[in-house]
Amino acid sequence: MKKLLDGGTFFEGPRWHEGAWYTSDLYTHRVLRVDTDGTTTEMGYAPNQPSGIGWLPDGTMLVVSMKDSRVLRRDRDGTLQLHGDLAPHTVGYANDMVVDQRGRAFVGTFGFDLFGGGTPAPGAVSRVDPDGTVTVVAEDLRFPNGMVVTPDGKTLIVAETFGARFTAFTIGEDGALHDRRVWGQVGKEPSYESIETIVQTDFAPDGCALDAEGHIWVADALYGRAVRVAPGGAIVDEVKAPNGLGLYSCTLGGPDGRTLLVCTAPSFAEEERKAAKESELYTHTVDVPRADGRP
Repeated sequence: MKKLLDGGTFFEGPRWHEGAWYTSDLYTHRVLRVDTDGTTTEMGYAPNQPSGIGWLPDGTMLVVSMKDSRVLRRDRDGTLQLHGDLAPHTVGYANDMVVDQRGRAFVGTFGFDLFGGGTPAPGAVSRVDPDGTVTVVAEDLRFPNGMVVTPDGKTLIVAETFGARFTAFTIGEDGALHDRRVWGQVGKEPSYESIETIVQTDFAPDGCALDAEGHIWVADALYGRAVRVAPGGAIVDEVKAPNGLGLYSCTLGGPDGRTLLVCTAPSFAEEERKAAKESELYTHTVDVPRADGRP
């Protein structure tokens, strides 16, 4: 792996867009554009902690604001304004997001206070339409996290971090989700009784991206690796984070779509990460390019 950038607190939500990488740095509250040489430009400031990133069809950037469970819109002057408010409809922090080809943003929420040691409870996925209307479209998910939309725009696949699986939905013409099914059970599903039991698994899917063969590259949040998962759940490739780091999100991009970008840090504990600038971005070349879907 090749280091692209260091000095972050906790990099999240990586994306490739129009010739550059984008990522959120959670505890400096900044959204960054990162050129392929590692040069950074601040694209926005989200005081309640940025996470997932996407774009509307007209090129407007959307950013998840975690702690107040909102989706923000980047205006021409660079300020982030309210686009959609998830808080009245869901519980826990908002997290990752994928924006489909029609500009509909699908956003996951934790369902409980992970960092505060709360009792685990199911999370949800909400849809934020281009006009900012919010609708809860899927519930009873075990910590919905990374999400992808297939190139035909008809399927949403959600990583359930503490379910050790990917769950797929058919996206209706109206944006509703139907036909829920397991896309791939990759690891052992843990008991959902406590913080201690939910981490008793051999696979914890986090941020992810779809490739051109319909496989998913995904970060394994508990075991410091990115893996390539085939439909059905078989792991067919693996890349370990360097230097024993944790690996919490990944995406595909680069000029030919064959660069895997990964977000690393020593841990995901909030208090530890706030106090240090130890998060790093690394790149790795893969054989199969990104899909023409989202992200």
